Amino acid sequence: MNKILSLVSKISGAGNCFITAKLKEYNYANLAPSHGDILVVLYQHKKVTMQELAEKIGKTKATVTVLIDKLENMGFVKREKSTADSRVTYISLAEKGIKFKPVFESISKQLNSTLYKNLTKEELSQLDGLLEKILKNI
Repeated sequence: MNKILSLVSKISGAGNCFITAKLKEYNYANLAPSHGDILVVLYQHKKVTMQELAEKIGKTKATVTVLIDKLENMGFVKREKSTADSRVTYISLAEKGIKFKPVFESISKQLNSTLYKNLTKEELSQLDGLLEKILKNI
């Protein structure tokens, strides 16, 4: 019996628990692991539309709106209406989001170190490839 989906789900859950504990440890308990996807995109792209953000993280625009609302209320991101098209809203990092980057990177590094400590580089590469192959089937 194949248990890939069950194992991936358990890994995801354990990873989220790890992140939640670390956020609490760093005094960012108000952030959730789900905010991480948005922050990754903003650390890479600086400014994106809500639509681009939804596409990049694989969530609906409605879900992204809820996550952005919370991040904006906490001071991590800011919204800006496009001057060319008022229907378009850009999201970028606010000062608090920029200052959070070293903490974010530290937690990510600790998580990756924990997850991959017993895997060789070759095993990790194979695992990445296999999981990406499975994901393409869905």
